[in-house]
Amino acid sequence: MPPLPLLPTSLVGSYAQPDWLIDRGRLAGRFPPRVRAKELWRVAPEFLAQAQDDATLLAIKAQEDAGLDIVTDGEIRRESYSNHFATALDGVDVDNPGSAPDRSGHPNPVPRITGPIHRPAPIQVDDLRFLRAATDRTIKMTVPGPFTMSQQAQDDHYGDPGEAALAYAAAVNAEVRDLFAAGADVVQIDEPYMQARPQAAREYGLAALNAALEGVEGTTAVHICFGYAAIIHERPEGYSFLPELAGTPVDQISIETAQSGLDLGVLRDLTDKTIILGVLDLSDPAVETPETVADRARRAFDLLPPEQLVLAPDCGLKYLPRDAASGKMRALAGGAALLRAERG
Repeated sequence: MPPLPLLPTSLVGSYAQPDWLIDRGRLAGRFPPRVRAKELWRVAPEFLAQAQDDATLLAIKAQEDAGLDIVTDGEIRRESYSNHFATALDGVDVDNPGSAPDRSGHPNPVPRITGPIHRPAPIQVDDLRFLRAATDRTIKMTVPGPFTMSQQAQDDHYGDPGEAALAYAAAVNAEVRDLFAAGADVVQIDEPYMQARPQAAREYGLAALNAALEGVEGTTAVHICFGYAAIIHERPEGYSFLPELAGTPVDQISIETAQSGLDLGVLRDLTDKTIILGVLDLSDPAVETPETVADRARRAFDLLPPEQLVLAPDCGLKYLPRDAASGKMRALAGGAALLRAERG
């Protein structure tokens, strides 16, 4: 991994996709798709891959121009953070979907598990190699978590939610290993449903996450959040599931603190982890000042040394206007620069 400065900056995963690539109005008017949503793409199928490559290069350049230290591919090729991976697995029927409640309680079309879940081939390795070839900065790739995918599916095969989650975990474990072998510096596993469904997360979600990380060599992160601010508007005062991650082998934990004004006392339970600290409020497209970003980060300094912090948005930038996303990234880098200057 290239050397990183104090308080490195990074996206959680996604960047705002351009309007010429995806119908952002239709995207914002629905919950994130769990099955394929090809109707969202504006580009003809025969030109889509090329257009996604072009938009990915723009996303990478936007992160570099903003001054971010850790770069993602912006998840530009994905209709949602999870369906790109979940619908590429064997054992799920996406043409005849099932139904499962989303985190707001409304039914949503989801993959239907009809047989043993299996990853037939690497799913995101080509995307990782494209990212690696496009930048010399530290790079991160994101993968949906096994517990979250198990909650976003209808199980017509296993008959036991824990078994289904462990089957997803095997697929994630194979993917994470391949991503590191292909040159990833950081691999992040997205597990937002651990916050949304904490009881099930305790019963079998932690076991699935541990299985997904078993034997993995490389810097790993897990992202726990309250949902996209553009869709889930209410924010609780604290996490319903977070201290439980202290015993997992993950290196970094991504949490959101900006919109919620989270009580950071919870970090006392995570002192052996690096915290990816959300310091950009994504409920408001207005761009923060670097000083505001720095103030939000300083809240954590009494609990963790700056050496254990990465500064980031609360969640993905997918639903923000591109000018707002770009401005917020610059503010993020500017806030980190202020803090580094303060600390010499």
